[in-house]
Amino acid sequence: MNGHLVQPSRRGFLGALGVSFFTTPGLFAENLFPTPMLTEGPFYPDKLPLDTDNDLIIVNNSLTPAIGVITHLTGRVLGPTGTAIKDAVVEIWQCDANEVYLHTSDSIPKDRQRDKNFQGFGKFTTNAKGEYRFRTIKPVPYPGRPSPHIHFKVKKGDRTLLTSQFFIRGHPGNDRDGIARVGNVLDRELLMVDFKPVKESKIGELSAYFEIVLGRTPDDKDMEPKQPGKQ
Repeated sequence: MNGHLVQPSRRGFLGALGVSFFTTPGLFAENLFPTPMLTEGPFYPDKLPLDTDNDLIIVNNSLTPAIGVITHLTGRVLGPTGTAIKDAVVEIWQCDANEVYLHTSDSIPKDRQRDKNFQGFGKFTTNAKGEYRFRTIKPVPYPGRPSPHIHFKVKKGDRTLLTSQFFIRGHPGNDRDGIARVGNVLDRELLMVDFKPVKESKIGELSAYFEIVLGRTPDDKDMEPKQPGKQ
């Protein structure tokens, strides 16, 4: 994958959240706001594909790309104080443009088959600056989940450090999605991502930057909402 990492805009939204955030005692400590945990959902791949690299648009050596709006997803994984997390494995998974996950239990109507040219899952090991990058498609909504989203996990060694989802900022489905509306306004904002046109792209590619701040542990079970169906 080519291109440069976009500069972070994680903290730029604070002014829009109101004066109360700036007057709450102890709200702004030295630590960064941790990325909220969300449910894994039922469609983490039950059988990983042979190709699990960070380019979800092309499977193995295929010449046919996946259907969808190509998106260059970049970001960093940071510790609570902003320290870059090196050698963390970031995994992402999402449904394809036909609204189907890479999972044997996902119900597939006969007229809506899975896009076999979409990898559906990928992973990337962060560098010394905590940076990661993927090439994927812009997520799409599906029945039961009006808010397009990408699932992700952060792992190091044999331990999962964070499981969550992120969403498209400003998408009208966000207000109708039970998962996207979980938590308080700050938690929801920390999971919103801008999808911006790549200026030099002739095919309408997008860029998205998502900064992941670790802080909450897998033991925080009360942060995981219980929702039926696709998540």
